[in-house]
Amino acid sequence: MKREDRAGILIEELKALYPKAECRLKYEGVPEKLVVATILSAQTTDAAVNKITPALWERYPTILDLSLADRPHVEKILKTIGLFRNKTGFIIKAAGFMAENGVPDTIRELVKIPGVGRKTANVIMGEVFGKPSITVDTHVKRLSSRLGLSDNISPDKIELDLKKIIPEDQQTMFSHRLVAHGRQICTARKPLCKVCSLKHICSYRKQKGSPAR
Repeated sequence: MKREDRAGILIEELKALYPKAECRLKYEGVPEKLVVATILSAQTTDAAVNKITPALWERYPTILDLSLADRPHVEKILKTIGLFRNKTGFIIKAAGFMAENGVPDTIRELVKIPGVGRKTANVIMGEVFGKPSITVDTHVKRLSSRLGLSDNISPDKIELDLKKIIPEDQQTMFSHRLVAHGRQICTARKPLCKVCSLKHICSYRKQKGSPAR
């Protein structure tokens, strides 16, 4: 089956399974807060980030306040998430950038923000600006391989592969829905193949067999 045809089937299947999939990071509609939350979410669950951001914004109500924050104080707030020391440095610098420049609306400019790579930039592009975006996080990377959408390992190359076969008006929601399926069914270590409604089109199942789980 051609990848374009495979993608078309998956778009409809995932739409039926997860009609209301969305970004799970809480940011109160403030673009700068979403940038910070997405930086914090690297190698950390969205749920863990959502637990600490209320305290962060209570202590530093504006992005300017955060840009002027004392590092030890921020580290204390972030200490329950992975890589909290590195992330502290990134979000303070990112806050300084955004306090001066705002939140850009292009990938090229967004990746100039300290701590922002293409993954974070694509989250912002889709969620804040409503522009077509493919966000390749760990779930999208895993499912793109298992579902036969990309043979690449590099997130940047996977993004390009998906953009070739997913219509622009479907890209952002397709990313959200892949993430939802990766969290609920197609998990990394113990995918629930027996109950997966996508198993008829899954390359992973054909290669590994359907685990009895």
